[in-house]
Amino acid sequence: MSMAASRPSPITNAPNDLEPYWMPFTANRAFKKRPRMVASAKDMHYFTPDGRKLLDGSAGLWCTNAGHNRPSIVAAIQAQAAEMDYAPPFQFAQPKAFELAARVAAMAPGDLDHVFFCNSGSEAVDTALKIALAFHNVQGRGSRVRLIGRERGYHGVGFGGIAVGGIVNNRKQFGSLLAGVDHLPATYNRAEQAFSIDQPEWGGHLADALDGLVALHDASTIAAVIVEPMAGSTGVIPAPKGYLQKLRAICDKHGILLIFDEVITGFGRMGYAFAAERYGVVPDMITFAKGVTSGSVPMGGVLVRKPIYDAFMQGPEHVVELFHGYTYSAHPLACAAGLATLDLYREENLFERARKLETPWAQAALALKGLPNVLDIRPVGMTVGIDLASKPDGVGKRGMAALETAFHDHDIMLRAVGDTLALSPPLIISEAQIDEVFDKVGKIIKAVA
Repeated sequence: MSMAASRPSPITNAPNDLEPYWMPFTANRAFKKRPRMVASAKDMHYFTPDGRKLLDGSAGLWCTNAGHNRPSIVAAIQAQAAEMDYAPPFQFAQPKAFELAARVAAMAPGDLDHVFFCNSGSEAVDTALKIALAFHNVQGRGSRVRLIGRERGYHGVGFGGIAVGGIVNNRKQFGSLLAGVDHLPATYNRAEQAFSIDQPEWGGHLADALDGLVALHDASTIAAVIVEPMAGSTGVIPAPKGYLQKLRAICDKHGILLIFDEVITGFGRMGYAFAAERYGVVPDMITFAKGVTSGSVPMGGVLVRKPIYDAFMQGPEHVVELFHGYTYSAHPLACAAGLATLDLYREENLFERARKLETPWAQAALALKGLPNVLDIRPVGMTVGIDLASKPDGVGKRGMAALETAFHDHDIMLRAVGDTLALSPPLIISEAQIDEVFDKVGKIIKAVA
């Protein structure tokens, strides 16, 4: 009998077979022993396959800012799928790409009035870094090739993003990454900043480290600095007062581009379209994703200031100005979802609503101070990071235990970053649901004490 004949027939429908799927950023073996499955969602809740209702404390993955399965977004995606499923973005285009670009640019501060679309935050970061390098090149400053990130920064999982990122576990398995990258120091100091609301008073001076890097490398070698106005993935760390303003001034002094990674902070999470508006600092580029479609269809992009765009629009008109892009840039379904999402943000005043909810959100979060193992609570905008003391037998075990008991025993979904609990609810959350979130979180903290 041949090998082919002896093989069993393939199983075409095996819902209980969890093994083939290699899950991202997940402890696969632990998950598959005790899965945390969701099967549907609506507004502020997920639902398990057996119908259990879970309060969404993390807006999916920082992205469903308008809530889940909103009818107008669903209808827009369905209509677009029926009308045109795909259009090539190289040398051709479809109208909704231009409409969405204009809408996003109109929301941005200053002269950030051009948009380059991609499909995720990771792609947005790598796109922004490439634009920065290419910009200096076309300006005759080809020696400006160095990129500056920040310790504890998260900028996605592309090689550019992990190179400028500063989270060790995201970097250590992947070799030397990109050459010519350096990092600013992290801005968090628990002894100086614990239990601050929004921007801590201490830490603005840490931006001065950029002058030190200029002294080390020389400004003529540095292309761009990239930071998050609020570092979410590392555990919700707001920028200290004056920090972003200092970075802007130092970059201006030395001709360095400043990039804000607003993949998490964009589209209402900080009470404004972008955190740049909240803090009164206009960067040279803004990366975005997540909230632009409220997580309904993958999409990302880069907002670029007019002088940067104009620098590329030179030379013969028939020549491609920037050799970069993605097969699914400005995908029709993503554009339709984005336009419907922006309509919903405007019609329901969700950014303004988020600003009004900041105070009850922060008060409810800080009420957990004094519970067992709580080391710090950092509310900023409609996010909060809650640091728990690590267990003696391993960093991250208490955080994972909290995530598991939250899902299985307390009917809430939240993020665990090591031993930090990170919450960022859909912006449609009510004050009663805010109380519900932190009542559950309080019980979870006690349960894992």
